[in-house]
Amino acid sequence: MRRKDREITDMQQILNIISKAKILRLGLFDKEYPYVVPLHYGYEYAENRLVFYMHSAKEGHKLELIADNPRVCVELDGDVELISGGEVPCMYGSSFASVIGRGMAEIVSDEQEKIKGLSLLMKHQTDRDFEINSQMASTVAVIKVSLNEFTAKSKPKA
Repeated sequence: MRRKDREITDMQQILNIISKAKILRLGLFDKEYPYVVPLHYGYEYAENRLVFYMHSAKEGHKLELIADNPRVCVELDGDVELISGGEVPCMYGSSFASVIGRGMAEIVSDEQEKIKGLSLLMKHQTDRDFEINSQMASTVAVIKVSLNEFTAKSKPKA
């Protein structure tokens, strides 16, 4: 990380960024070009592992790309606000908080883990607990991303 003064290493602060964000950008390999898709997500942090769950149609380009190459990148951001530079364009900036990570994606096949992932997604997105049943879980694909490494940084508003 180039700007060490903005680096966040405290896991509680990192989880706070993740809990406040609502959209995760999933970066995939697509032959010659990257493919990035914004997705709603749920997550869990346990035993020093950060895992994200997203849902998808049961077929499509992103699922094909994950099958071809499960190595992925994720990005989440929040607290984004323009900082005025007045009449000097080079003095403009932005406050923000972000998390970027690399890891492995998989399409979840286990029914109970699909239900768990969808429950985490709904809890994160709505702050409500929903009863997800097998029939509901069977209608979608669930993508699980386990991060191998991640960094976080922040530039708070002054």
